[in-house]
Amino acid sequence: MKEQVRHHVPPGTGTEGNQVEGYHATTWRNGHRPGDRPALRGAGRDSDRHRSPPRSAPCPGPLHELAAESGVRALVCDHTDPRALTALLPELPDRIDVLVNNAGGNTDCDSDGATDLAAYARDFRADLDANLVSAALTTKALDDRLAPGGAVVHIGSIAADQGAGSYGAAKAGLVTWNLDLTCELGPRGITANVVSPGYIADTEFFRDRLPDTRRTDLVSATATGRAGAPADIATAVAFLASPEARHITGQVLRVNGGAYGTR
Repeated sequence: MKEQVRHHVPPGTGTEGNQVEGYHATTWRNGHRPGDRPALRGAGRDSDRHRSPPRSAPCPGPLHELAAESGVRALVCDHTDPRALTALLPELPDRIDVLVNNAGGNTDCDSDGATDLAAYARDFRADLDANLVSAALTTKALDDRLAPGGAVVHIGSIAADQGAGSYGAAKAGLVTWNLDLTCELGPRGITANVVSPGYIADTEFFRDRLPDTRRTDLVSATATGRAGAPADIATAVAFLASPEARHITGQVLRVNGGAYGTR
């Protein structure tokens, strides 16, 4: 029986969550970053699914709604904590075909506003934990369960190229770390790529604090003249996880409507 495992980490906990989709897959995702419901629907494939809130936190309302909609069972895990990940392993399938590390979020939105050096160090490390360490730990924990010919996809950010303090640094680090991961997993036929979103509307990333003027600026920076949608990211992830993308690895797929272009 094919199985899908999903975990959820709500705002303010230091990590958004990670996701594995399709086949015998483990999935982490939550409402902060793009693509939640479309990805759930797109990864259906007769799967049993699970989702988890973090640590000892109760499952938030949106998680219950998504679980009911998609047949998901809630699990609890803090993906920045090696002990929590180790304790989670017995709940996960033995074979994982696709791992999507949808970890992160702008933890500055949850800062207390302190500006002393200790607070700066705390907030910087929070972004690294949420956006980089959680993905690295989750991938390492599941390494021996990743199936030959499978895929690992990380959710990055346009901030890795344009700068955004510790958040941008963490997302840039995710891209660099993935280069080594590509070499490690390649001999087993497993691909490893990064999907890098630009501004995506209809998520909780900005905690409903994005001024209208800032939103207008973000949309104006695109060539397409619109904000991204969660489905834009979900379909990009689905492609990289598909049989059609088996020779694409070590790459960054930028989904930003032309707000940041490359050669």
